[in-house]
This record gives sequence, C-alpha cells and structure tokens, in this order.
Amino acid sequence: MEYRPLGRTGVQVSVLCLGCMMFGGRTDPQDSYAIIDRALDAGINFLDTANVYSRGRSEEVTGEALKRNGKRHQVILATKVHGRMADDDPNAWGNSRRHIIEQCEASLRRLQTDYIDLYQIHRPQPGIPIDETLRALDDLIRAGKVRYIGTSTFAAWQLVESLWVAKELGLNRFVCEQPPYNLLDRRIERELLPMLQTYGFGVIPWSPLAGGLLTGKYDRDKPLPPDSRFAQAKDSPWLQRRLQTRFYDVVEGLRPIAAEKGCSLAQLALAWCMRQPGITSPIIGPRTMEQLEDNLGAIDVTISDEDREKIDELVPPGSMITPFYEADFGPHLHRI
Repeated sequence: MEYRPLGRTGVQVSVLCLGCMMFGGRTDPQDSYAIIDRALDAGINFLDTANVYSRGRSEEVTGEALKRNGKRHQVILATKVHGRMADDDPNAWGNSRRHIIEQCEASLRRLQTDYIDLYQIHRPQPGIPIDETLRALDDLIRAGKVRYIGTSTFAAWQLVESLWVAKELGLNRFVCEQPPYNLLDRRIERELLPMLQTYGFGVIPWSPLAGGLLTGKYDRDKPLPPDSRFAQAKDSPWLQRRLQTRFYDVVEGLRPIAAEKGCSLAQLALAWCMRQPGITSPIIGPRTMEQLEDNLGAIDVTISDEDREKIDELVPPGSMITPFYEADFGPHLHRI
C-alpha cells in the first residue's frame, strides 16, 4: 500500500480511502465489519463516513467494526456534519455552532471514540458566515475532540475566504477538501484543484467511479441492472441528470485501454483518479466484498502518459460529460 501526506498535516493516509456510506444501509452490519477488516488488512488506514448516512447507522456500524477489531488507533477516521438529522427541527442541519457541536458529540458516541481524526463540513452554507463555522470547529480541536478539519464540495473562493478568516482570527484552518472528481466530471481541474495545490490542501475525491457509471455494469444495448443505483433513475431527477447517453461513448472508449492493461474498467478509472496530480486519496464506496477486492486491484494499475493522452481525447481536461459537481443538491443532503 502506498501512503501520502494529508495536506500539510504530516499525517500519512493510504492512496485509497474506504467510504462507509453503504454500511448499515444497503450493506448489513456483518458484511460491513468484514469489508472494513479486509480493507485494513490490505493496508487502507483511512475511513470516511458522515452523520447523515442512514441517519447515523453508518457511523454506528463503522464504530462497532473498529471496536471489534481493536484497530481504532491505527485508523485515520473521518466523518462529516451538515446534513439534516431530524425532520421536525429547523436547526437540525447546517453549519451553525449549535448544530456542529451537537452533532460532533453524537458522532463521537456513534463511532465509540474519544476523538475524530478529520471532521469535515459536508457542504457549504452561504447563509452562515464562515467565521461562525470555523470558531466552532476550532473549539472542538482545542477540546481534543477533533484533530483536523476539512470540507466537501466547497468552491475555490469559499476555501480561500476560509483561509483568510482563519488567519485573521487565529483559528485552525481547513486541511483538505473532498470534491466530486471522476472521468465523467473533470471540472475541478479548471480552478479548484490548482487552488488546493497552491495552498497545500489534501484532496479526497468522492465518487471516483461516477456512482457506478464507470464500473462497466452499464451497457448501451442492455437494460439497467435491476439492483443498480441508476435503475431508480426514473424516480430521481438528479439521477436522470447524470444518466446522460454520452457517458456510454466514454465507457466504450475506455474498455480497450482496460483490456490492454488486463484490468477492470473500475480499476482503470480508480487508478487514473489516484494518479492525477494533486490527488491524495480517492474514496471508494464498496457495497460488497467483491467490489472491495476489485477496487483494491486498482493500486497495481499503472497509468502512462500515453494512457492519459487517450483518456484526454475521450474526456478533455476540465470538461464534464455528466454532472457530479452540482450546487443544487440542496442543503439537507437528502440525495447524497
């Protein structure tokens, strides 16, 4: 396993981060425990979840897995805050001090731990000043409940503003950003990624397999697999926006490259993402052990300059085939 520094922290994280969104939801607890154990045995030391995933069940299952295997202190454990956690409380979501501190305590209990290695703001909230958010996070760091702080799906200008505010007020700064980044949506290469590299942020891409579109399970001439996420697209406007027919052109162009390398399409897509300049650790989100094993195989896939040229012809740098970096997901994260 290869390890890389998480931004400017000096902390070393594996080149793949195990996303725990499925655990306690589509993946039952026993299978979740087994997947986490296998990932740790393979050298992954970076786990990412969020309070909103299955309304806390993902954190509970992840915490129980680490309690059972006794490896909590070997793991860089990341979770997030922002999403709605109660339907009948107008303050049960967002980036306010009230919500952040309340949810940090709840996440600590669910994760069965005394501290969170990386606590991330799951989405920006322009209606709340960033100093309100940073002061709450800084207090959690000073209390020893959080060690580092990060963001997810923030714009470049929002992160630069946060750096200015942190410096002006003497607060701990964000150390990493978690943007959507994959072969179907390369827009972070235009502005965000250069900014993150300039200011020393770690970069932890989510959805490097484009929600499964880059796994090879979808074929232009076949019905959508009934157990797949996009089989539900007819009931979901945001899935419909992502299920653009142009993605089939990209997949068909990638298949010969993967075949030449003797790897799966998913392994090629993951290897490309983890080998891109400025990337720290893409987040994989396996639902099954089979998917995890396939994802782990990406570590051994090399990406040559010739490969990059072929891929750039299919999807030019900075371009987008199907949208993942969307501001209209809404503040309550119902659709993540």
